[in-house]
Amino acid sequence: MLKPVNFFFMAPNAKSVALVGEFNDWNPQTHPMHRCPDGSWSIQIQLHHGHHMYRFLVDGEPALDPRAHGVVRSEQHGRVSVVAVS
Repeated sequence: MLKPVNFFFMAPNAKSVALVGEFNDWNPQTHPMHRCPDGSWSIQIQLHHGHHMYRFLVDGEPALDPRAHGVVRSEQHGRVSVVAVS
């Protein structure tokens, strides 16, 4: 069963922010985030139950999510954020 999950990242000076993770094969083209008036970026995606590794790409540079449920090390991607969906 899919559940909607909201992602937010504060980057008022960024030109672009994308959500990448195992759920989209780490592809920055799949989930570009939308700029909000307060300088944050947001997106809502549907995810299955379980733990999902992800991070943000801010103007092409990787960034961890300060609101993440945790941080783990991925063999291919280094340190990444984790979200738990239940």
